[in-house]
Amino acid sequence: MLRDHRPLVVTFADKAGVRDHVAEQGLADLLPQAYAIVDDPAALLDLDLPESFVVKPTHGSGAAIVVSPDAPADAVLPRAEWGWVYAHVRPEAADRAALRAIAADWMTKLYGRGPNEEWAYSRVTPRVIVEEALSGPGGGIPDDYKFFVFHGRVRYIQLDSGRFDTRTQDFHDPEWNHLPLSGGPAWADPPREAPDRLGRMIEIAERLGAGTDFVRVDLYLLPERIVFGELTSYPAGGHSPFEPIRFDAEFGSHWTVPRRYRERDLAQLGQHHRRHPGDEHVVVGGVGVVPLGEDRHHDRVAARRCDDGDVVADASRTS
Repeated sequence: MLRDHRPLVVTFADKAGVRDHVAEQGLADLLPQAYAIVDDPAALLDLDLPESFVVKPTHGSGAAIVVSPDAPADAVLPRAEWGWVYAHVRPEAADRAALRAIAADWMTKLYGRGPNEEWAYSRVTPRVIVEEALSGPGGGIPDDYKFFVFHGRVRYIQLDSGRFDTRTQDFHDPEWNHLPLSGGPAWADPPREAPDRLGRMIEIAERLGAGTDFVRVDLYLLPERIVFGELTSYPAGGHSPFEPIRFDAEFGSHWTVPRRYRERDLAQLGQHHRRHPGDEHVVVGGVGVVPLGEDRHHDRVAARRCDDGDVVADASRTS
């Protein structure tokens, strides 16, 4: 996914722009209500908002301030300098000046470890979106269903529950068979039954995931409707380990590397692979010179990070 530089991937990452994409797929009814999308966090001071709402950056993932009467009574806003924060507070704890400071800090940050990894976020215009707050049974944060879509087909479903309480995380296949897989949090006990609209959610996920080799589609299931959450091309930045580790290969078995990735690598090698005048070296991406081996017929240039942030594959030279 690091090599997929299509505008579509940037649209997926943009929490405002992705709303238009969802609507274009005929699924506008799934979108949470947006109260405002602002370029200047100072605008948060004067917005006329309901008692419950969510504030989040358009150019990141996982950061949000949820405001609702169902939050714990002692919950307070995090400090702005803590960065990509997630919190659930009551309306009386949601001081507008503090919200502005948190949002202003978001606007200064580049999400996803810079353009070399989750590069798409670096192409998203930093803004702040304010949406309706969703409420699950009992008033808490609703369950989050995450559908792993490979080449237009749902292969795995992750269910996260109790984000601000006792968090659980479970993985299932599309038939809702529980997988002996852990991504960190404990499994739900007792196991969760299959949701009554599982088929419809799979249909939605596959429609939103059509046209790309991989995307994770996040949905919320409320008593009266299904609500769109987000699309992400980089779940956990690709750094969340599975236990047992064999599931790394199992997940990857459903992904066929698109030809465009390989062609892009070869094009990058043609652009960045050149001889350094006056000696027997190859310069790769402007990051330094790599000595050529004695065997000129089988020299190899190791993968190097190019000056535009991409990583090119190993290349063989023959003469």
